[in-house]
Amino acid sequence: MDITLRPLSVNDGSDIYEMLQEIPAKENGYINSQHGISYEEYKAWLIRAEADARKTEIEDGWRVPQSTYWLYVNGYPVGVAKLRHFLTDKLCEEGGHIGYAIRPCQRGKGYGKALLRLLLPHGKEHGIDHALITVQNDNAASIRVALQNGGRIEKANNIRHYIWIDC
Repeated sequence: MDITLRPLSVNDGSDIYEMLQEIPAKENGYINSQHGISYEEYKAWLIRAEADARKTEIEDGWRVPQSTYWLYVNGYPVGVAKLRHFLTDKLCEEGGHIGYAIRPCQRGKGYGKALLRLLLPHGKEHGIDHALITVQNDNAASIRVALQNGGRIEKANNIRHYIWIDC
């Protein structure tokens, strides 16, 4: 089985678009703002997202530089991950460094674990020694994924778990 993680490219096509339409707009704290948009809007978003990975400043008081990656299994896109290059105080409470989603038809196959494992070295490339993942309490699958990748629960409140993972 060929499992690879690829960075977003402005040349990404309909296979990624179709995956993003399958992943819900908001689920378990992950926000997929590309769900429900047209293909033309998606292509414009790719240009903005690629630029977001190169910026260095905070935008709108909270938007930090962020890289987007696609998980492919045998050439088929099954997941998406976002890696924030650094955190604000707000992102330390809600969001963390990493957000990810697996398309619904591919869940339960271990792809979330593989995605996170492949993503962590990219954190190191951005100067992140320890990545924070915030996971809603009712998302047991993502908590397991983080722990299986060496995550340590720092704390939990009535909304989410705060899990740190070495990059």
